[in-house]
Amino acid sequence: MKPEDTAVVVVEPAPVPVVRQHNAITQARYDYTACQLDIFFYLLSRLRRDDTPDQEYTIYVKDVEALTGRQWNYQQLREATADMGSRMFEVENERTYQQLWMFQRVEYIKGKGCLQIQLAAPIRPFLFNLKENFTSYQLHSALKLSSKYAKRIYQLVSQWKDKASTRTYPLDEFKQMLHLKDPKGKEPELFQNISQLKARVLDIAVRQVSEHTDLKIDYELVKKGRAYDAVRFTIARQHPQQLPIPFEQPAEDARAFAARQHLDTLGITQPQLVATILGDPKHLDQLFKFTYQLKTDKVKATKNPGGLFLKICGLR
Repeated sequence: MKPEDTAVVVVEPAPVPVVRQHNAITQARYDYTACQLDIFFYLLSRLRRDDTPDQEYTIYVKDVEALTGRQWNYQQLREATADMGSRMFEVENERTYQQLWMFQRVEYIKGKGCLQIQLAAPIRPFLFNLKENFTSYQLHSALKLSSKYAKRIYQLVSQWKDKASTRTYPLDEFKQMLHLKDPKGKEPELFQNISQLKARVLDIAVRQVSEHTDLKIDYELVKKGRAYDAVRFTIARQHPQQLPIPFEQPAEDARAFAARQHLDTLGITQPQLVATILGDPKHLDQLFKFTYQLKTDKVKATKNPGGLFLKICGLR
């Protein structure tokens, strides 16, 4: 394992409110790709308090694609989980430190379009702690964000969602958390110019989080002398623009719920048609595929996309 893959987190001994507990996964320095963050947030959504220690979590690739509007192939997913599994999180307090890894096992089921993940037992409490900072809607929103920096910043600001602003992050600390700066100086620093940091990270994150989530955010750069030294985010709650995916339900129910939303968007509301589509696995697969292609402009149907989908399914 490379030393630079280690994430060091110091847990402060003083008690703090639960919503802002010093969480190893949120505060750690790591550089997850968009694909890895999609896996991470979707996996987080499947956690239940009554899960057994050896619980296996099944992730269907098409479900993630339908939620995110992005397409991942098996090779990308294998590389993503392999890299995630190799990352070490180090959690330190006054007496001890722990070295933690994410996965106990990842299994790809050939021909099924799914993977099964078993979490390493020691990291489970940290993941549950992190999940408590998110509602179902927020997890759904996180999957909708396309920028990996927007996803990470959304994690940070969600810890402060009951306040008007976050704490002030020194720029060095903030950059290290987003893997823009190596604390050991072995890797070149990204976006050293403040205008680059604003354009490539902060402005994009603020726009995406404010457009797609329950939080409207902005940022303030703080000067020390003549140079910018820190950043903090202002936060305001806003009414969700879309219904959340009910992650508390079993995976099959959540999939059906997502399918109903897609059908409603396509204008397909006739009860008999809806029942026919929901009751046929092939139609469901076609629905998620069609929705993805429609979002990515691979299908052109500006006038009547619902009619085109029904024609593809042989229902019209």
